[in-house]
Parts: sequence; C-alpha cells; structure tokens
Amino acid sequence: MLQVKIVPVTAFAQNCSIVWDSESKEAVLIDAGGEPEKLKKEVEALGLTVKALWLTHGHLDHAGAVGALVKEWNVPVIGPQKEDAFWLDMIKEVSARYGFPIPEAVHVDQWLEGGEVLKLGEEEFEVRFAPGHTPGHVMFYNAKYGVLWTGDVLFKGSIGRTDFPKGNHQQLLDSIQRECFSLPDETQFISGHGPMSTIGFEKQHNPFVAGQAG
Repeated sequence: MLQVKIVPVTAFAQNCSIVWDSESKEAVLIDAGGEPEKLKKEVEALGLTVKALWLTHGHLDHAGAVGALVKEWNVPVIGPQKEDAFWLDMIKEVSARYGFPIPEAVHVDQWLEGGEVLKLGEEEFEVRFAPGHTPGHVMFYNAKYGVLWTGDVLFKGSIGRTDFPKGNHQQLLDSIQRECFSLPDETQFISGHGPMSTIGFEKQHNPFVAGQAG
C-alpha cells in the first residue's frame, strides 16, 4: 500500500512528501526543499530505504536538501524537465540572496519530459509536464490512489506565481487545464505549500481558474 507523510521544511513551509510502499519499505522524497537532517530523521524513524529523490521544479525551496541527501544516501535525482536546469545551477546564489544556508549543488540524473512512468515498488506514477510557474515544472500522478503532486502549479484556492524568470501566466493556466483539470474530480492533490485539496473543489472554487474547466 502507498503511504505518504508530508513534512514541511524551511521558512517557506514547503511540503516535502515522503512516499513509500508499506510492504517493501522503499521510499522516494518528492521536493526535498531543505532541512536535510530533519528529513533524514523522519526517514529513519519510519524505517524506510530511500531509492530516489524526485523534483517537480528547480526552485530553492523545493530542491535545497537534495544535494546533501544524495551524499547521505547515494540515490539518483529524477526530474524536473531540463528547462529548469538554470534554477538548479543557481541554487547556491539564490540561497545566499534569501539568507538561507548554502546547500550542496544539485546534479540531476534523469531529466523528465512528461509521459514517463516512474515506479516505486509495485506503484506507478505518471509524469505530467506542467510549465508556467517555471519552464521545466513537472507533476507526479498516481492513478491507483488518485493522488497528484502539483508542486507549485496548483494550490488550494490559488495558483503558482509567474513573476519569476521564465515564468508564464498563460502557460500556467493552460497547464492546469490540460494536466490537472483533465483528472477525475475526486483526485486529491498535494501542493508545494499549504493544505491538500481536490481537483473538483478547485474547478468550482479556485478564483484563478474556477469555471474554466473543459
């Protein structure tokens, strides 16, 4: 069975997801955004073996712990799409600008394009390419359990910012229509910040995109 524990990290309260298969105890971390020691302790307390680190996009608050955890666990970094490489290349510089601890460099082992299927034990996750917040943003979808990891594309009652370099508001709206609102209404999603929601709720109530489904 698929299990998830959301661990908010850093002053940005970014939702890092520890995702694991309850039988094999194999795990991945989605968006290990900072505080590597905290994440390491959570993994150890759960008795898990981390197999990979998955990234939705290259922003500091989603990737800040990745380099340190790779050194710790010697696991591959998977995602995002290669258009976000410039963000990962700047992670030390951006961290200094925000007054954050300077993280280890991030080296991606597998860039994603969208349409791939990633596996964790017997569970499968579809990669969905959703640019707009950043040009290389991806999301991860598990159809069996009806769960989508949206990163900073879609939030409960809000959508991602597009005022960063290479952000694009219309592209973000298009991504939400194509990659989020095409999923069943009962699909739950875990976003990069804030509480969970469902696709159906956002279609009806999200002021940025409600009523645009179709």
